[in-house]
Amino acid sequence: MKLGVVGLPNVGKSTLFNAITHAGAEAANYPFCTIEPNVGVVAVPDSRLDDLAKMYDPEKYTPAVIEFVDIAGLVKGASKGEGLGNKFLSHIREVDAIVHVVRCFENTDIIHVDGSIDPVRDTETINLELIFADMETVEKRIDKAKKNARGGDKSFLAEAELLERAYAHLESGKPVRSMDMTQDEKKIIDQQFLLTTKPVIYAANISEDDIADGDSLPLVKRLREVADAEGAQVLVISARIEEELSQLDKEEAAMFLEELGLTESGLDRLVKASYSLLGLISYLTAGPQEVRAWTITNGTKAPQAAGKIHSDFERGFIRAEVVAFDALMQCGSYNAAKEAGLVRSEGKEYVMKDGDVVLFRFNV
Repeated sequence: MKLGVVGLPNVGKSTLFNAITHAGAEAANYPFCTIEPNVGVVAVPDSRLDDLAKMYDPEKYTPAVIEFVDIAGLVKGASKGEGLGNKFLSHIREVDAIVHVVRCFENTDIIHVDGSIDPVRDTETINLELIFADMETVEKRIDKAKKNARGGDKSFLAEAELLERAYAHLESGKPVRSMDMTQDEKKIIDQQFLLTTKPVIYAANISEDDIADGDSLPLVKRLREVADAEGAQVLVISARIEEELSQLDKEEAAMFLEELGLTESGLDRLVKASYSLLGLISYLTAGPQEVRAWTITNGTKAPQAAGKIHSDFERGFIRAEVVAFDALMQCGSYNAAKEAGLVRSEGKEYVMKDGDVVLFRFNV
């Protein structure tokens, strides 16, 4: 999973990126300090893997990972090449979802590119740039589809009509993801690689002093209204707190979170929100050689899940031996779970569940 972290200059975007990835992207009090997109790969926190590691004492411990891409601060006119322009829009095109960092804190020492703090205006600035870029893309695709339709292929005519609907939707100031579409139409739209089809999480960056009542802050409430209107999520986070947490060991971080009245870090909450947003789950494999988490789309059947490990597993799939994680923990070992009749033999139509501990049987 690849998440693009976007935002206006000086909203705390690179500070947050640094904190959650330890990748050391430069954070400075001036626009465009992030000139090339910084990339950080983050292990997905999963306490179930820790428990499996205690059970098996494996040689390898391999969590699922998320790739974060820190994309330079966009400004008004980016779709026309302003600031650092279209180069950064192209980086957004390559991600699965967008984490849009929005400044919801006051600090006179940190300049704002527009001179004042207004989360509604800030989200509109970036969303409009993405919309303008998509309008340009869709316009070109409409022309191409119409030219192809001259040969009498009705599918191109239907594509042109769909794209014209998408253009009108964009022209009204709305992202394509909010447009009513059938599943077949969505497949056609997905092939266009548009920016505004990508799901969004708004990260409301607040002051560390406000963390106890972040949800009730007026600026956060205004951002939530924007998100609700377009069916997006809001995650309240303090980049400064995440920065401090990133410098502590596990025990110190847990104590620090407890002092703040928090049960989990912003990174943990961001990962959960991202999985939910993209409809992802994890299944687990475990043994003395390795315990590992595998990310799949919710609804994936057993052979396709096996294919995540190796294409041979899918091609020669025989069955999946599955035990629910909680049942395995209660029994204390795989053999005990098997004796208790809790290890199930599942076939090709089995739909994987989050937390399934699986052994795939295959023959090639």
